[in-house]
This record gives sequence, structure tokens and C-alpha cells, in this order.
Amino acid sequence: MTKIQQLTPEFGEYLKDESRSCGHADTISFPRTTDDVRQVLAELASLDEERGACTPVCVQGGRTGLAAGAVPASGHVMNLSKMNAYLGMRACDDGRGATRLFVRVQPGLVLSQLRSDLADKNIPCTGFDDASMAAWQAFQEGPEVFFPTDPTEVSATIGGMVACNASGARSYRYGAVRPHVSALRIVLADGQTLALTRGQVKEHDGVLSLTTEQGSHIEVPVPTYTMPSVKNASGYYAAPGMDAVDLFVGSDGTLGVICEIELELLAAPAVTWGVSCFFEQEQQAMDFTCAARERITCASAMEFFDEAALAILAHQRTTSRAFATLPVTPEGARCCIFVELVCQSEDKAYEELWEIADLMEQVGADESRTWVARTDLDREAQRFFRHAVPESVNMLIDERRKTDPTITKLGSDMSVPDACLHEVVQMYRATLAEAGLESAVWGHIGNNHLHVNVLPRDAADYARGKELFKSWAGEVTRMGGAVSAEHGVGKIKRDFLEVMYGTQAIHEMARAKIALDPRGILGQGNLFGPDVLDAEVAAHAAAAHDGQDCAPERQE
Repeated sequence: MTKIQQLTPEFGEYLKDESRSCGHADTISFPRTTDDVRQVLAELASLDEERGACTPVCVQGGRTGLAAGAVPASGHVMNLSKMNAYLGMRACDDGRGATRLFVRVQPGLVLSQLRSDLADKNIPCTGFDDASMAAWQAFQEGPEVFFPTDPTEVSATIGGMVACNASGARSYRYGAVRPHVSALRIVLADGQTLALTRGQVKEHDGVLSLTTEQGSHIEVPVPTYTMPSVKNASGYYAAPGMDAVDLFVGSDGTLGVICEIELELLAAPAVTWGVSCFFEQEQQAMDFTCAARERITCASAMEFFDEAALAILAHQRTTSRAFATLPVTPEGARCCIFVELVCQSEDKAYEELWEIADLMEQVGADESRTWVARTDLDREAQRFFRHAVPESVNMLIDERRKTDPTITKLGSDMSVPDACLHEVVQMYRATLAEAGLESAVWGHIGNNHLHVNVLPRDAADYARGKELFKSWAGEVTRMGGAVSAEHGVGKIKRDFLEVMYGTQAIHEMARAKIALDPRGILGQGNLFGPDVLDAEVAAHAAAAHDGQDCAPERQE
């Protein structure tokens, strides 16, 4: 039975994601298993053979992305939200007498569900084999474990997070999702499957040598560019000796359909406190951050909110009942830094708290102007405060779109080295003022990764904002930074990717893609413009001397 349906108006929501971009497509599918994914790709290939053209395939999860990676340009939408089951668990000794736990899931599992099931020790085990049941029992009887990656949108799916190498606030301590992925099972564009386990296949002489479960051998050329030493989700991971798993993490749905994911779980901290520190000057907040990186040893997150972000929250609190419970910020506060502490004892948490107070005093701030959350209730209030900022800005822009539907929020996602924090903030402030643009800034200041959000009032503002972002991409690259730190590249930032790495590197990425997807059908428009993809598809077909590969439809 066919898994493919016509994409009628009732499926219109699947043409959009949180970037507020909208695409178009002809058909849609909702596979539930890996075999379903293979069947859909086989059906599409059969139809392609009949009509002599290739059907682009856009793979989607929860559509919470901000780079339009899940927005189809044409062809077929494959939505994986119904692939949301737990598939098994694994346990092994860490070599120090403790147990390492892993969970294997389908890509459509939602992050909030995983968090809840881990906290409640409620992972369903129906269908688990004996080894998985033994690991499940260890999970039930052992100490609490958690999955640390924490994007703002907890409705994100695990597959989507892997596809863009998502991170969030706690990446300051735990990194992005990549190091927590221990194994993947992937369906390639031709329907063959790859089973990859971290540590088994690594780059050698510039190549990743992969073997499908059906016995085919694939040589993937690894791009030769050097990635910046900062928080980075810009294009394919490429490094000498790299693991094959890492190529697929952050690949923006362009290399294969990720159908199974194994995640390593971490021991939950004994004590988690949140500290919101308010400053009267932005310079104080920058100086505090630089000093805190040296002295606050238990921080899992350091988050920043500027004066405009605080003002938007204050407005929401007084005008919207949904935000009426937001706490009132201290009078005269012009910015805030939130520090999350994860410690093994309350005594250590108190030590860190006094360090924060001392650092505030050193930069000229008042240490009494802080909120300290020690209980679950207080931490939830702080979480609401932090997450209300992007939600409020989206509401503001949606209201402005009623007057001018051509505008959207413009949000940057760039990171720089530690030494460049002050420089990049000065650049943002100076250029925003020169352009006369309204903005609000928040984000992961511990990683020098701020989301500068331009809030256009009309189409002219929107155009100036887009030009400003292009100039920022060049400046951030000059500083040794990344044009995308956590949202992936998708369609929105592919021009920035060329600024960061250069034209030759983009073609190298495309060659890696075409080795796995010779017709170039997966994730068209993501990472590469149509000229690059068409050229590499044609070159691959010519080199193969078989004349059977067809060029993908050109997508803008």
C-alpha cells in the first residue's frame, strides 16, 4: 500500500517551520518505521523512472527549526513525527565501576517526552530484547540520568536536533548534541541502510569508507576546510580522523534519512540552582562573563538578556494575561545574565554563589540585585522568564506582519572566540545604530553566541537587516567565528556558509553529499545553491560513465 499522499490544503502546516518561511510541495508521507521510509523512497524512485525526472525529498521532524531546513522547495515532504518510539537501551561499564546508559529512539520522539520519561523512569520497554531489558532494569534501579541538550523549543524532535546539531543554554558545559550521539541508522536516498556506531569508522587519507547493510561500499571524500574552534553548526563536520557518525550529525537532512538514534545519558546533578544577575551597564555584564568563565567551575549555562529584551518582557507582563506572572526586574536594570549551577552538594553551590557575588562587586554591580532559584518552583519561574523572551518577540513580529506580511524577525546565530566577545558586541551595537534598526539581544553569552534579533517595522527595515547580517557574517569569520552556532544552515544561511568557508569548500561539501545521494534529491536548497548541486551531480554522473543519474530540479 502506498505511503504517499497528495499534499492538499489540510496539510498546509507542513510547508512551514518556525523560521516563518513557507514552501511548496506536491506530496507528503508520514512513515512509522525504517521500512516505511525505504518504501516511500522506492515509490518515489519508481515514479521518477516513469516520468524521467527526480523528486526532491524534504525530511521534517517537529518543524521547530529557524533556518528553513524543514521547508520544502518542491517535490515530496517526508515527515517523521510518527516515528516516535523507544527502540531499546544499552548499558556498559565506564571503567571506573559506574554504569554508562544509552537509549535508542526513533527520530520523531519529542524532547519534552524524553525528558519526562527519564525523570519519571517511565521509558516504555515493550519489544525490548534481553540486552535492552537488562539495561532498562539498570536504569530503573540506578540513580537519575538525563539528556543534557536543551534547545529553547522543547517540542523539538530528537531527529531534528541531530540534523542541525542543536545545543541551547547548557552547551556551555555539555556541548551540542553531537558528542551525545553514539550510534545512528540511516536510510540513504537509494533505500540502502547504514548502521554507524561511534568509534567503528573513521576518516583515513581524506575518505570515510562506509559499507551499507546491503553490502555496497561508499567512499565519501571529507572536505578539507578547517572548522573554527568555537560553538559551530555551520555545514558538514570535517576533521582529520573524524568519526563517520559526526558527518551525519548537523547534515541538515541532506545526506540520508536518520531513522534510529542512540543517545548517551548522563548522571543528573545532585543540586541545580539558577542565579539571575542584573546589571546597570552592558559593559559590566561582558566583564562579568569573561571573569566568570575562569572562576565559576560549576556553571552549566550563562545566558544574556539586553535592555530591549527586558523591556519587551515588561511590556508583555502589563499587557498580556499569559505573561502576568513574569517577575518584575530590579529598577534600573539594563541587562541580565542568568547562570545555572550544577553541583554535587549544596555546600559547593553556596561557594559558587559567593563567587558570583564577588564577581558582581568586582565589575561594579550590586550583588543584591539577583534572583536565586533553589527550588523546582523558583527554577520554573526563571525558565518561564528566559523562554518568554523569544516567544514575546515572535508575537510582536506576528502583529507587525498584519500590516506588512513581507517582513519576518531576523535572528543571528553567530559565535566568536572568547577573546572577541567585547569586540563582537561593539560591532553589533555600532552597526545597528548606524542602520537605525530596532533590535533585542539574548542568548548563550558563555559561548560568545548571542542571538541578535532585528525587529523590522517595515520592508525597508527588513532589507537593511538582511544586508547587515551579511556584513556580520564576514566580520565574524574574520574573528575566527561561525556563521551558525546551533540552528544549522538550512536555506536561510547558505550564503553565509560560503562567506565563512569559501566557494571551493562548498563544492567539497557537495561532493561529500553526492557520494551518498548521487541524484541530489535530499534536502534540496539546504547548504547548497542549485548551481553548486547541479554541477556536482553532473560531474558525478559523468565520472560514473553510466548515464543513469538524472539532475535534480533546480531550486531557488
